[in-house]
Amino acid sequence: MAITTAMCTSFKSELLGGVHDLDSNSIRIALIKASPSGTYNAATTNYSDVTGNSDEASGTGYSSTGKVLAGAAITISGTTAIVDFTDAQWTSSTISADGCIIFNASQSNKAIAVIDFSGTKTSTNGTFTVQFPAAGASTAIIRIA
Repeated sequence: MAITTAMCTSFKSELLGGVHDLDSNSIRIALIKASPSGTYNAATTNYSDVTGNSDEASGTGYSSTGKVLAGAAITISGTTAIVDFTDAQWTSSTISADGCIIFNASQSNKAIAVIDFSGTKTSTNGTFTVQFPAAGASTAIIRIA
């Protein structure tokens, strides 16, 4: 099916309702396998959307539910609020993934964002890295303008 990079619509509503605290909740990133059977985009509401379709990546050095995103930093750039994280890495791994989901494990695994890697990315007994873009008003993965 398909992965489309988007901030999840449910996250926007939940954020305004005070559900998410991005610098103190356990925010995780899980990889979506190559050629997933499901469709992941702004309509994705939960990490279980990925697991329910058996679309989470697997491989040496990777565990289900991915990993906790470290280094959450909330800042302001002009009039835009942004969140940045430390790049996620799986060392000594053999993984293939087409994208990922960022979700809040502290809040029943509610989806925050889905990211398309624009093709299959792989590691073979090496380091698989999800590198976050610069933390800017027009570049950060999570931003509110």
